[in-house]
Amino acid sequence: MTATNSSAFPNVLTAFRHPLRHFQQSVGAQRKTRIVALGSSSTAGTNNIVAFPARIEQRLRKANFGCMIDVLNRGIGGQEAAEELSRLECDVLAEQPSLVIWQVGTNAAYRAGIYSPDEVEAALRVGLGWLTGLQRMDVIVMDLQYTAAIVEKPDRLAFALDMQRRIEQVTTAAGVNLFRRWDLMKGWCDAGLPLSALDDGHDDHLHMSECATAQVSEVLAHAIMASPAPAA
Repeated sequence: MTATNSSAFPNVLTAFRHPLRHFQQSVGAQRKTRIVALGSSSTAGTNNIVAFPARIEQRLRKANFGCMIDVLNRGIGGQEAAEELSRLECDVLAEQPSLVIWQVGTNAAYRAGIYSPDEVEAALRVGLGWLTGLQRMDVIVMDLQYTAAIVEKPDRLAFALDMQRRIEQVTTAAGVNLFRRWDLMKGWCDAGLPLSALDDGHDDHLHMSECATAQVSEVLAHAIMASPAPAA
């Protein structure tokens, strides 16, 4: 199995707990639907690899013929939840999306000692409170990537596991969907895919490979399309 062969990635799917009511209503009733992807380099894109926002845009448009679905990329490399929180007003709310995808946690683990877990958790909690309190958009939180830069460094791994636990607690309390990227990618390794297949081969071994990015994007798009129907 290699990083250049997408068929090597086991078909491990994740499901959302909560309906994406605002997104589903927008797709059903409007010609144009807007999604904002907020995050760091996994969102912005790195090393000439097309990031997940553009990939899920293409997939969602194909699945919803006649509906123009735009996924706005608001990723800035190196940022974490606190910096992203400061951008909510101008980069997210101003765009009036029906769905927000907020990718968090990896930079906190990668730069363990610079970011405080409490600070990241608090920023995420406040941000989700703002977004859900408006009651006009759905929210998906995407957690950390599972790559060698995190997994093979004990201090970073410990931080990542703590961050993953905190993210799950905050999203559960906020009643928003969690896209479990860490568990998804770890599941591929547990199924026999080499850890080296998941990063792009650069010296830092942090960012996802082309195929890992493609597979994560496909699973995310599938989870969005297969989200539960809103209660009658």
